[in-house]
Order: sequence, then structure tokens, then C-alpha cells
Amino acid sequence: MAKRDLQYTRNIGIIAHIDAGKTTTSERILYYTGKIHKIGEVHEGAATMDWMVQEQERGITITSAATTAFWHYNGKTYQLNLIDTPGHVDFTVEVERCLRVLDGCVATFDAVGRVQPQSETVWRQADKFRVPKIAYVNKMDRVGSDFLACVEDIRNKFGANPVPVCLPIGAEDKFQGIVDLLDRKAIIYDSDNTEVINFREEPVPEDMKDEVELWRDRLVQSAAECDDALMEKYFEDPDGVTVEEIIAALRKGTIEMKLVPATCGSSYKDKGVQFLLDCIVRYLPSPLDIGAVKGTHVITGKEEDLFADADKPFCGLVFKIATDPFVGRLAYVRAYSGTLDSGTYVLNTRTGKKERVARLYQMHSNHQNPIESLEAGDIGAAVGFKDLRTGDTICDERHPISLESMEFPDPVIGIAVEPKTQGDLDKLGVALAKLSEEDPTFTVKSDNETGQTVISGMGELHLDIIVDRLRREFGVEINQGAPQVNYREAVTTTTQWREVFKKQTGGRGKFADIICEIGPADEGVTGLQFDNQVKGGNIPKEFIPSIQKGFESAMSNGVLAGYEVQSLKVTVLDGSFHPVDSDQLSFEMAGRMAFRHACPKCHPVLLEPIMSLEVVTPEEYMGDIVGDLNRRRGQISAMDATSNGARIIKAFVPLAEQFGYVTVLRTLSSGRATSTMTFDHYSEVPATLAKTIVEKSGYRLPEDD
Repeated sequence: MAKRDLQYTRNIGIIAHIDAGKTTTSERILYYTGKIHKIGEVHEGAATMDWMVQEQERGITITSAATTAFWHYNGKTYQLNLIDTPGHVDFTVEVERCLRVLDGCVATFDAVGRVQPQSETVWRQADKFRVPKIAYVNKMDRVGSDFLACVEDIRNKFGANPVPVCLPIGAEDKFQGIVDLLDRKAIIYDSDNTEVINFREEPVPEDMKDEVELWRDRLVQSAAECDDALMEKYFEDPDGVTVEEIIAALRKGTIEMKLVPATCGSSYKDKGVQFLLDCIVRYLPSPLDIGAVKGTHVITGKEEDLFADADKPFCGLVFKIATDPFVGRLAYVRAYSGTLDSGTYVLNTRTGKKERVARLYQMHSNHQNPIESLEAGDIGAAVGFKDLRTGDTICDERHPISLESMEFPDPVIGIAVEPKTQGDLDKLGVALAKLSEEDPTFTVKSDNETGQTVISGMGELHLDIIVDRLRREFGVEINQGAPQVNYREAVTTTTQWREVFKKQTGGRGKFADIICEIGPADEGVTGLQFDNQVKGGNIPKEFIPSIQKGFESAMSNGVLAGYEVQSLKVTVLDGSFHPVDSDQLSFEMAGRMAFRHACPKCHPVLLEPIMSLEVVTPEEYMGDIVGDLNRRRGQISAMDATSNGARIIKAFVPLAEQFGYVTVLRTLSSGRATSTMTFDHYSEVPATLAKTIVEKSGYRLPEDD
């Protein structure tokens, strides 16, 4: 099979705030690339990329959907591997894991709402993974739309350098099309949107000529700033610079993240999407443009560069696991190097085990098209893996390379669930296991005290969707409890403690003796910060990891109310051992018991998740909303005004006070205010409230083992 030329491949995602038009834009891209022959609308529940029943009913994107389409530009055919991502903050990790494997993205903005709270979140996520961006200002047909004001908002809020590559012709209900600044031509879109080619090219309108020349000159200057040779040529002869040279310089600047090409349109009214597709292939990088990806050799530990070359040994990253009722567990893979063939074996670097690739698919939303191989630079799905998780590296077993894994935030909210009938008990266990495999931010725990099954997620909507999926996809009817906050515990002072673990039951006994210092971890450290200061072999080296293991396992249940301890510093100072009775288990038990006995003396406190809340409201409701936030122990951090007269209230509010907030906000503002809420940090619970929470939990420390 002939090797594909990767310079004609684009791995792109569409990212945005809720309701900016991501899925509608994806739908138009599929239509104009010939992938689908009928446009499905989000509000009608018929969008191709929103295939889940819950997405169709609610009109929101919940899970990222991948597809492959082809676009013809300048006589060449480009392959677009497109991922449509969710906009709601509860599913922000879905955006993050997609951005991890994409080469470029289209950041979509509402021409009226401009830069909204979740726009900032996804933009920062793209910056984190150094993903080049195009800005697409959508909904130019709406009342109050303003392309250049939105571009300015992007500049001010992100400190970015957005460069308009087109100008709108008209706005609101008079929005007809755009002027391509490079070619100085007007693209007028017909109101009849039944044709694949629904536009015609015309000369620039007379009343726009001066404005077009002004913005074109700015565009050329921005391009020249990214390329020294073009800069010299521009100074010598501004009119001698060719369109191809400008495109090449803009592309270079985009890939180096020095600028962001900005275009506009109205996806719902079928205006500007073909031009956006041209911009995607013009400016966003191919897998060859992003350069080498860093990996670590599993055996030597040395860093290695992986190049997008189909002839090299295979290496790829699993960025998503999905369960399909017909083909089973689908592992979405981004191939960074080499070729993956169906029926071959690969190494999972996390487990160190070989896994067989039964079949490979190219995805189109929830449909699979079988393929024989997956080449470097491509995105596809594989079936047949037994033990694979999101973030795992799969590679050629003769060249074991591990890519940097993914980190996911801890869930902040939980509910207790139980099956309605005994017959649903086994089904519930299987269903929860599958859902937690798919979603790294969804966890399942059994409460040792009550025997309840507690499921945790990133917000009320997240858990709502999970419960709905249990019922519809897996046929499990459940009873659910009230939402619970995932509190944490922490210690505030340091204490020294000696723990002697001794057990004699006839024959060989158990003995471990440790002297340790237990206290708060250093700033910025989460989990266990362990330091071994034992000198002179008083405790043999082979027992030290067992002490660490004992403390780590004990941290899952704190001493106040049984919540997980967020961070802890343990320094082992001294101790002793018995040549016959001491073993690894004895020292592990000593670590666990030292935690239980010493932590109550370290002034433990309860921590609660604090959410960053942003409310956009008309000014007349501001007083009521601020008053309500104060009653919820909220701290107002900022109040801003938007250009269209609305007010933005930013606050930090404890999650415990925010259940059902959306309904209250609607009531306070007659349905006109909107809010977004993301987890920000953990903070100490006030003493009186903490006492109530501890008493309610009824938690008692377990007896010594």
C-alpha cells in the first residue's frame, strides 16, 4: 500500500463555550465535504456528531465524536480527522484528552456573547498542549453580532494576537457573506442552503474598499512579522508580496502560536463554512509540522523523539475508551509513529503486557468503517484489548517507548446508588465498571461503613447523564441518594510518633518498630510526601517501601470523618526490627497504625471543594444575585461589564452550597442570567460546620488490626 502524504492531513478539533455552535459547525463541515447528504440540526436532535440519546434530547454535546472527511483545495485533497468536543464544564476533561492528541483546533465564538467563561477554559487547555488555533466567530446573523469587537475581546482576554483574514459584509439579518482579505474578493452566500456550493464571488462592495485595504495591510504586516524574508520584501515593495507568500507566513505564525487567524460566518445559515475549511487547510498544521513528539524509552529511561513516519516502529496514545453495543470496547488511538496493522500484537507500557489488535476502524461519529492499518499521524479506533485505559501508550514490543500520560482531576461530587431489584445487582456492577473505564473523571467506590455504592463525578449534570445511561444503555433501574460533596481531610501541625507493632500467635510472630514525624506536606504537593532518614540499618532498606505503602493505603480514610487525606508528609527517623519476626507486612501495618494514632494529634481539619462561579446577568438582577451568593458563603472576586450592557459576577463558592443553583438563578433573574461553575481548589471548612459534618458522618476509627 502506498504511503500517504501527511502534509495533506489535518487532525483538528472544534472547541468552544456552550451554545457557540460547535456541533452545528461540524455538521456543516460534514455536509460541504460530502460526508453527509442531509444536514442534521442540534435543536431538532438530528445532528450526526451528537449521536447519544441524551445529547439529542438536551441539545448539548456530552462525549467527543470523531470523524474523517475530505476537502478539496487548490487541486489537492486534504484529509480532515475532525473531533467535535463538549462545551459544558462538567465534561471539560473530554475536551482536554482530545486536545492532547490534536494538531490544531478551531476555537468557535458567539458573535454576540464573544469570549465567554468556558471559552477561556478551552483556550487555556489548548495553550497547555500547545495546539495552534483558528478563531471562528459564529452567529453573525444574530442581533448584536460584531466580528471586530469579538476579535478585540480575544486579544484583551487571552493576550493573543488574533488576525482577521476576512471581513463580514453586513451583520445581523443583513449578513450576506464575507470579504476574503487576501484575494480582495467578496463571497456572497445564497439564502437557499440546499446546494453544496451556495456562494458566488463578486468584487468588493464600493463602501467597503477603504476598510478592506486597511485590514489587508494589517494582515500583511502581521504575516511579515512571522517571516524575516517576507518582512524585507514588504519594506522594499509592499505591493510585490504574493498571496502565496502571505499564506505561508501566516501558516508559520499560526504553527508557532504567534498569531491566530480569525474568520467569521453563520454556520446555521450556511454562511462562511467553506471559507473556514479553506483556512483550516491553509493555516493549521499537518502531523509533519508539529515536529517530533517526546517519548521515554521504557528500559533505558532516555528521552527519544518520535517522528510521523509510517516506516518507523509503531507508537501511539490511547486517548479515549468507549463501549459500543456491537463491537465492544473501542480504544481511540492517535498514531505518532510507525504503522499499526490489525491482527498484530502491541505492548502496553503501563502493564508491560502484550495486547492483540483484533480490528481497526476509522470512526464516523458512532459508526465504524473497518480499515487494515493505522498510519503515523492518523486517528482511529482499535478493538480487542483486554486491559487498556485512557492515557496508555501502545507500541512495538521491540521498541518500548512510553508517551507522557494524561492527568485527570478528582471528582468533586458523589451520590449513593443501589439497584431497585436484586436482579439488577450484577448488571449494575458491570455497567459501572464499563462507564468508569470510559470516563476517567467518573469513579465508583463502596463505602465500608454503610455498604453503599457511591458514584462520583464533576458535577450534577455529569452524574445525571451517568444515571440516565445506566437506565437506557444498560437497562439498570436504580434508587439514588441526595448529592454528597467529596470532602477531603488534611493535618495542620507536625508531631513525632513511635509505633511498635507486635503480634505473637505461636510460632513466628510479627514485629515492626518505627519512629516517624507526621505533618502537612510542602506547598503544592498532593498525596504522600515520603522521606526516609533512617541511618545505620536500624530498619533494613527492603522494609522502607512497606512503611510508605502502609501510609498510602491509610490515607484513603482520614481520622475525622473517613474522607481521603489530600496530602501528608511522613519522615521516618528511626526504628528497629527483629531478625525473625519482622517482614514487609509487619512494617506496612506499623505505617497504617502510626497514621491512625498520630493524625488525631496533628490537628486534622476538613477541606471542601470551592468552585469558581461566573454569572452573566442583566444589571437589574445583580443585587439579588450577589445577595444570594453571600448567603451561600460565596466570596465575590470581580464584577465586570460586557460591551452589550450585561454584568459578569465572578465568585468563589463552596460546592456544598451550590446544589440546585441553576434553578434558583433562573428564578432570581426571570430566566435571563446564565452561570458556569468549575472546580478551583480545596479550602478549610469553618469549625462549626466541620463539627456538624463529622457528627453526621458517624465515622469511627477502625479498631487496631
